Amino acid sequence: MKGDWPYRLREHRGTLLAFAAFVAMFAIYAANHPAGLNANVATTAANKGVLLAIVAMAQTLVVLTSGIDLSVGMVMVLANCLASSIVVGSPAQTVLGALGVLAVGALCGAINGLIVIYGRLQPIVTTIATGAIFYGAALALRRVPGGDVNAGLADALTGQLPGGVPASLALLLGLVVVVWLPFRRSSIGRAAYAIGSSEVAAYMSGVPIRRAKFVAYLLSGLLASVAGLFLTCITYSGEASAANGNTYTLYSIAAVVLGGVSLFGGSGSAIGAIFGALMFRTIGDLLFVFNLDPLWQPLFQGVVLAAAVCLGALRLLRVRNRLDLYG
Repeated sequence: MKGDWPYRLREHRGTLLAFAAFVAMFAIYAANHPAGLNANVATTAANKGVLLAIVAMAQTLVVLTSGIDLSVGMVMVLANCLASSIVVGSPAQTVLGALGVLAVGALCGAINGLIVIYGRLQPIVTTIATGAIFYGAALALRRVPGGDVNAGLADALTGQLPGGVPASLALLLGLVVVVWLPFRRSSIGRAAYAIGSSEVAAYMSGVPIRRAKFVAYLLSGLLASVAGLFLTCITYSGEASAANGNTYTLYSIAAVVLGGVSLFGGSGSAIGAIFGALMFRTIGDLLFVFNLDPLWQPLFQGVVLAAAVCLGALRLLRVRNRLDLYG
């Protein structure tokens, strides 16, 4: 309806701002890149951005329920190590291996969800513990970096489509269509938003809290395993790297915040988190293009993240009723 546009605008304000900021930053990056904007530059940038965007999508699902998944990076690392071992061989073996990787990721998410729901532990405590377990499993699989992945699958996911379009963008779009949109429009997705807004009110309203939380964690683990598989296709190897796991966990939280998703839950969109991830990656690329000393890059990225968190918290402090965020 025509009268709904102010509500829609406020609802998607964070996503629109993240999109506008990303477009502006990427335009500056492309204009100042030594090689200009060509298919290879775009594909390289897309592959890096999509990898973080998938992890950010995984983080968003949990954050919407007013939780934080600190194991999401370790699930990605575990999936990376597993994929480098079993996503090889004939096309049939590759498909079975990829399905096995996704199943393990979903299992990791399910474990997180069950502990949070039935153990009644804080998500941050639970996922710190399970993240250590997942990393231990990854280390058992890959004591040293190595392995391989089916070259056809790797080329299909990290190469270029006709016209020079990065294939990774098609993968990201597919995940949005297959995972995020059905979740967002389902009763379970609406329940996840309700839990994040007020779990007590959601419970009193008869919202299926346990089911919604379980599905959110399950899908989070599944998406993290997709990221791990994609990482394997980029690197053609697996590595049990705690640094990678911790970095992507932190960056996923940064992308969520930059994408307008509230860390208090109940507000935001995975699409906003995607543009937040692309924007965060572009910030790093801009620092490289402008030859900023690498020692200063983490400091600058930290300042950007701190500013985004402060702005998000300020927005909540200015309202007395959480419903004001939508009305």
